[in-house]
Amino acid sequence: MIPRLISLAVKKAAKTMPMVGILGPRQSGKTTLTQALFPDYKYVNLELPENRHFAEDDPQGFFSQYSDHVILDEVQRVPLLFSYLQVKTDADKIKGQYVLTGSQHFLMLGGISQTLAGRIALFNLYPFSYEELKTVKKQSHNAPEQIWKGGYPRLYDQKTDIPLWFGSYIQTYLERDISLISHIENLRTFENFLHLAAGRSGQLLNLSSLANDTGVSHNTIKSWLNLLETSGIIFLLKPFYTNINKRLIKTPKLYFVDTGLLCHLLGIHSSAQLPTYPLYGQIFETFVVSEYLKNIANHQLFTKIYFWRNREGLEADLVIEGAKKLTLFEIKSSQTIPITPFGHLPNIRSLIKKEGDNILIYGGDGKQKRTNGIVLPWTQMLQK
Repeated sequence: MIPRLISLAVKKAAKTMPMVGILGPRQSGKTTLTQALFPDYKYVNLELPENRHFAEDDPQGFFSQYSDHVILDEVQRVPLLFSYLQVKTDADKIKGQYVLTGSQHFLMLGGISQTLAGRIALFNLYPFSYEELKTVKKQSHNAPEQIWKGGYPRLYDQKTDIPLWFGSYIQTYLERDISLISHIENLRTFENFLHLAAGRSGQLLNLSSLANDTGVSHNTIKSWLNLLETSGIIFLLKPFYTNINKRLIKTPKLYFVDTGLLCHLLGIHSSAQLPTYPLYGQIFETFVVSEYLKNIANHQLFTKIYFWRNREGLEADLVIEGAKKLTLFEIKSSQTIPITPFGHLPNIRSLIKKEGDNILIYGGDGKQKRTNGIVLPWTQMLQK
């Protein structure tokens, strides 16, 4: 098993909280992680019909059999369990009594967020980050190869036909996850929407354009995007607001969490296609931004990520807001450093009037410290 960076935080939380919840997309490694961290816990997979029916038909009998130190896998399959978990953990007062895994969907179910409040520590587990792969030397030193393969753990556990695996993943996602959390009559239209959304990763979200291309209503697109976000397929990056300019873009940008899945949805059948693919710049940007998203989750950082753009064309591809500093990023897929490496970042810095670093992350190998900022190769993007 490749060690997960979030492990220490999860173990620590189990010593102080009655429940720990590990949320994430299908096949992100939730089951493997929980069983490795809590080997003495009983394990119940609620995707298995016999376990699910037991929990649904006789919840009191279920909890008498699974009374403490239990992993409840895919817990969103049986929503009624949450009320019983609240009562039981309040009565028993056992630290680390239950470890729950599932998609973020269970937080969306009516009343559950309030029910679990103060009783559960929640963690997001994403597919492997580049940093995690580096710890066991399973990373690629070639950007297109790393981006094309992505980070889903199954692709690193054994020899796998990558395109075949992603095809199966998408069908399983549509038939199980989407069918479970939404009543979509035409899954074929939804799958078409999924492919169209992939072509917009790294772009400003345009609901009208997606609706027109998919052939459904504006409101339907909003609800479908919510499904993708809830199940850990995409995330929406919000713009950074300041009061310096009323002409700032206020629309979020759409990103896929895993670039391997993104490439498959775009019909990219090998890493050799990527460098000349028309959307490679957006795909590379998706990879970088998703790595920072994973970094915040894996290390439980108190930083937030945004982008910045105004209607005059000034843009920072990524903004990281810390307690005292604001780091601005330019992201370029080219293997050579641009003539003006930091683009509009110095101008944006003067408008924002906040201290911090200007950073270029690019597809090459060299690192440089310049007067206006730092140039980082993609393999060292988290280092300064």
